[in-house]
Amino acid sequence: MTLRNDIEITPELVANHGLKPDEYQKILDLIGREPTFTELGIFSAMWNEHCSYKSSKKWLKTLPTKGPRVLQGPGENAGVVDIGDGQAVVFKMESHNHPSFIEPYQGAATGVGGILRDVFTMGARPIAAMNALRFGEPNHEKTKHLVSGVVAGVGGYGNSFGVPTVGGEVQFDARYNGNILVNAFAAGLADADKIFLSEAKGVGLPVVYLGAKTGRDGVGGATMASAEFGDDIEEKRPTVQVGDPFTEKRLLEACLELMKTGAVIAIQDMGAAGLTCSAVEMGAKGDLGIELNLDAVPVREERMTPYEMMLSESQERMLMVLHPEKEAQARAVFEKWELDFATVGKTTDDLRFRVLFQGDEVANLPIKELGDEAPEYDRPWVAPTLPAPFDPATVPDTDVADALLALLNSANHSSRRWVYEQYDTLIQGNSLQTPGGDGGVVRVDGHPTKALAFSSDVNPRYCEADPFEGGKQAVAECWRNLIATGAEPLAATDNLNFGNPERPEIMGQIVHAIKGIGEACTALDFPIVSGNVSLYNETNGRGILPTPTIAGVGLIEDHAKMARAGFAREGDVIVLIGAPENWGSHLGQSAYLRDVLGRREGNAPYVDLDHEKKAGLFVLSLIRSGKVRSAHDLSDGGLALGLAEAAIKSGIGAEIPAPGHETLATWFGEDQGRYVVTASANAAEEIVAASPVSAAIIGTTGGDTLKLGTARSISIADLNAAYEGWFPTFMGATIN
Repeated sequence: MTLRNDIEITPELVANHGLKPDEYQKILDLIGREPTFTELGIFSAMWNEHCSYKSSKKWLKTLPTKGPRVLQGPGENAGVVDIGDGQAVVFKMESHNHPSFIEPYQGAATGVGGILRDVFTMGARPIAAMNALRFGEPNHEKTKHLVSGVVAGVGGYGNSFGVPTVGGEVQFDARYNGNILVNAFAAGLADADKIFLSEAKGVGLPVVYLGAKTGRDGVGGATMASAEFGDDIEEKRPTVQVGDPFTEKRLLEACLELMKTGAVIAIQDMGAAGLTCSAVEMGAKGDLGIELNLDAVPVREERMTPYEMMLSESQERMLMVLHPEKEAQARAVFEKWELDFATVGKTTDDLRFRVLFQGDEVANLPIKELGDEAPEYDRPWVAPTLPAPFDPATVPDTDVADALLALLNSANHSSRRWVYEQYDTLIQGNSLQTPGGDGGVVRVDGHPTKALAFSSDVNPRYCEADPFEGGKQAVAECWRNLIATGAEPLAATDNLNFGNPERPEIMGQIVHAIKGIGEACTALDFPIVSGNVSLYNETNGRGILPTPTIAGVGLIEDHAKMARAGFAREGDVIVLIGAPENWGSHLGQSAYLRDVLGRREGNAPYVDLDHEKKAGLFVLSLIRSGKVRSAHDLSDGGLALGLAEAAIKSGIGAEIPAPGHETLATWFGEDQGRYVVTASANAAEEIVAASPVSAAIIGTTGGDTLKLGTARSISIADLNAAYEGWFPTFMGATIN
């Protein structure tokens, strides 16, 4: 065999490919010779953190991934969950952090494109999208530029493709100054018995390239995403992919049409590491070899090398194994949609990954070992040092009304209308709840009553103070948000964003957060069915806040009984479910401390999972029975912010007499497992009597002001002005 090896493999070249000396030695031992330049690139792509999960795999295996509704758990392009009536919801969340910092518009746009492909590769039509965005402090020189570019990229791709953005998060913190987070979520609907997987089957079958042509954009993107940032960020711009949502829309329609023909044996999105990762994964999963002929790959640039073709992350591309007798029929479908269709290889029985180019064999590697033998580390870690409990005696007296208005007019608690009004939230015509509430809700098209709810949550402050409780809280808050819409939580996807796992203190955060997530998912019957790990999120040695984002999906059997966060009508009674005697007690790591007093102190709130489950299932039963007219979970900002949001969203005021012992924690404490619901007076008495957790009638709705305890009344107009004012002012924009 002839292996072109015209570039000398030096230690510097190996290091530039993100491979450690011991990893390179493992490659030498594995193949018994020096790799070619193309092979080095292939190993770099397959063995980086982004593709191999080499630092986290040991711990990810501990997460609960099965359940009575789970049809497909982690390991495929997306997770699949049964929703009854022969249908399934297919969903996943994935990061595009590094590309979005380097080139915010294209980084965010291609993040959306990639997650949509993960969903429709499985045979599902996308029906909803979300995004969880975290930026640096507002006064940082890059923040406004990054916000503008990322939001435009998310909207530009999602709107053009035609999927509604129904929810998400936007947060600001100085710890993201040098490394923002862009986590993209998508969900789709499919027939439960027509799910397409990536496992190749059969020897001598055609391997077919579908979609757009291959260019040089994104070469080395996965490797770049698996490294820290330094002062050379601008040099990494060519590693960012360029997206075309209109091509992706055609690719969606062509793939779904092709799937109906029965031609598809296996199909895989070309995402991270492009042609390399997709071909290797398909072959390895099926215990087959793959032979590729790069001369047949459609390219849009001249003189592309094998290395560039194998590592390009050009967008809107798929790889497929199909039945040879249906190849002509499949080609006709793609030609109709004006997309490339090229037979670029075949499956083999030798368990080798062979790459041919202009008559030469430029790679010949053991295919199983490329994936299965990727380094798997049990990295050293140290348990996080937990802060001392917060002493409420150190908090000065504060005017509750002034503090609430300050929270509403702050970077992290103001309205995100400026963001989500740039997204199409209503396209497809099935959106029942759009961004701004506890969760987005989308009608199940074609079903008379069913709907799906979506939410994304994490509190990075909690996760830094106590990664274990923070991991639990992220799951519990997502679960609560789904419950508050009237949905039965089905399953979740995670996006674990952390710093450098080679630092034991960061690895300790990862380990403890995953343990917390696992414990909460088990207790709440909320399995993790897909996800993504994004590590090395730091710049010049300064890491982000630990941010294990949890996105969940819930099922509403009858959307006529759906609940909303805003008060439903005047004259209702407000019931607080799940709160301690004084309604709130925990101020450590609270929004009030950080955003009103500028302090970050104390421990994260404890998450009692037994309490969470009892409270949540009780609230769900109240919504489904029609006893409750509105529901809102309490999280950041405590009871005060939750009541203010309910008043703002409905335009209806409320009066809440003070409890027996009124403190700042009454209003701003962030105790977990709490909901505010409204009901008629008679129903409210029944709710309190029947509740399996603490419940109390705390006030009534009505009027045009919000009065909390002994604080002065605040008009709805003033609440709304504070809430809607911050973002447009920050961005120098106006909202009609």
